[in-house]
Amino acid sequence: GLATRRLLYPSQAFELIHCSRCKVNWIRNEGILLLEVNRMLRAGGYFVLAEQYVDKQEKLEEQWKEMENLAGNLCWELVKKESNIAIWRKPLNNSCYFNRDPTAKPSLCGTDDDPDDVWYVNLKACISPLPENGYGGNMSTWPARLNSPPDRLLSIEMDSMLSRKEIYKADNKYMHDIISGYVGAFHWKDMNLRNVMDMKAGYGGFAAALVNFEIDCWVMNVVPVSASNTLPVIYDRGLIGVMHDWCEPFDTYPRTYDFLNAIRLFSVEKNRCNISNIVLEMDRILRPGGRVYIRDLIPVIDELEEIIRAVGWVTFRYDDGEGPYANSKLLTCEKRM
Repeated sequence: GLATRRLLYPSQAFELIHCSRCKVNWIRNEGILLLEVNRMLRAGGYFVLAEQYVDKQEKLEEQWKEMENLAGNLCWELVKKESNIAIWRKPLNNSCYFNRDPTAKPSLCGTDDDPDDVWYVNLKACISPLPENGYGGNMSTWPARLNSPPDRLLSIEMDSMLSRKEIYKADNKYMHDIISGYVGAFHWKDMNLRNVMDMKAGYGGFAAALVNFEIDCWVMNVVPVSASNTLPVIYDRGLIGVMHDWCEPFDTYPRTYDFLNAIRLFSVEKNRCNISNIVLEMDRILRPGGRVYIRDLIPVIDELEEIIRAVGWVTFRYDDGEGPYANSKLLTCEKRM
């Protein structure tokens, strides 16, 4: 829920945000909570509020008026209001913001603010303007958006001599081949997967491949803070995900996931924290009978296998074959019932 820090979603993540009887004081601190909603909404996106004061009962009329004024200052259009429900629409571009009085509040965020920077970033009482190039605003429909390189791919900062589109296509092909192998060798369509997590999601290729192979499950795409922030691309593809530091616990209930996927995660994180703690956290969020597939460098797999067996999981090791991770091994693990 909304608190003092940004939620772990990128800017322009959602077409619609709904809040029903959530008892949030949207007006406090210059509307800082509603400004966070505005950051996460796509251009032209909708905010639906189901709250008692929408119907303008006499003693709540002042609250409604303040909410109406704040939404107006955000350039939101009130498109529908009836009974206890109000629906606003975010503008399609920045023209309204730039035509406001320069002294109007809330002000626009400065050029030094990155609206996609969300890890331990405090909420800001300013309006995150939309990208001038329109990135993130014009999305193709599902399922075309799943496999088409989105515009915001070009805005991802990364250290590579290859173009972002080349990396994106290579990642999609590799993940397609991975899932094809799983379907054929491990009979994935018979596994009845429900909740899946990709612990180092990159561009979301693993989740996209599951959709393309018609494996009906829900995938949480996790972008580690140690990697490039690819969350905007994941959302533009029509997938969902969060940013996370695997040196810390993951914010979810125990026994949430049936399957965890980790490709080249541990070879990066072992330089940052104790990988035994990551394995223990995986054990906490994995259901009994759940499975973990780890692809990583051979020395890392050797170290992990010892830790994982100490936790009580059953493991099997396979050659990774050719491709970008040919010097790796696949370690499959199953948590005992």
